[in-house]
Amino acid sequence: MIKQSGILRIGKGLLFSFLLSTSISNAGTVDAIALVVNDDPITLFDIERRKYEKNLPKDEAVSELVDESLYNQLIRKYNVTVDVFDVNNYLEKIAASNGMDIYTFKSIIKQKYKDYDKYEEQTKGLILRQKLTDKLVRGNLKVANEEDLKIYYNNNSSKFQMASDVKVIQYASKNKAELNQITTNPMADIPGVSRTNIQLNQTNLNPQLRYIINETGIKQFTPIFTSNKQFVTLLVMEKENQQTIAFEDVRDRIFNIVMQDREKKYLKDYFEKMKLSADIKVIR
Repeated sequence: MIKQSGILRIGKGLLFSFLLSTSISNAGTVDAIALVVNDDPITLFDIERRKYEKNLPKDEAVSELVDESLYNQLIRKYNVTVDVFDVNNYLEKIAASNGMDIYTFKSIIKQKYKDYDKYEEQTKGLILRQKLTDKLVRGNLKVANEEDLKIYYNNNSSKFQMASDVKVIQYASKNKAELNQITTNPMADIPGVSRTNIQLNQTNLNPQLRYIINETGIKQFTPIFTSNKQFVTLLVMEKENQQTIAFEDVRDRIFNIVMQDREKKYLKDYFEKMKLSADIKVIR
């Protein structure tokens, strides 16, 4: 519940409308505590930074910070941690599901994301959330059965399509820096770069290239990779003959989607109840 701090006492239902109406009247107090969530402080600076970083109105910024504070308290309560082995296991599963080993998959990711450390941090966050979710929902969710999966597949068939034919422009060079120039200006005439129009059939591609193609949008470049002792990047021009992937080939993916949707709904309800019972003190 919300307790009195100074001379102020407000009810749960008025908390966020109150926070919306309050404003920082003195810049010198920007690092002062604005509210306390179960003994965890949120400062005026935290609120202003979140507003700036995400371009949010004040009430949404405060709501996000309260959610994060409650989330972090749950992480501590259940002693959930993530280490490098968890990250590698997670990436190995993704790699295996796409027919690749972990080293090949990581090389693609490092090409795709300029800051691999940031990608790894995001992955840690996903694993942390999943571990916490497992603890909270264990025994509280109905496991999706075959009928549930087929209903989802039939109602969302467009999500499980893959182009059988893909038109690309292949750029190749012995010099990787030259290909980096091409990705910023495809029409540049660079002597060391060859350009070839190619039509690919996905059934004939190795898993690595198939993954790269499917992860690349129309009129976008693939990450630079090596082939035949030279550097190569593909500009995807068209994806044709979209075909629905057979249910059995995407069954595991659908199961994960359905269960994740159920987990999200459960967690949303869980956090709403947690907010109602949280001890939130408004300071200023």
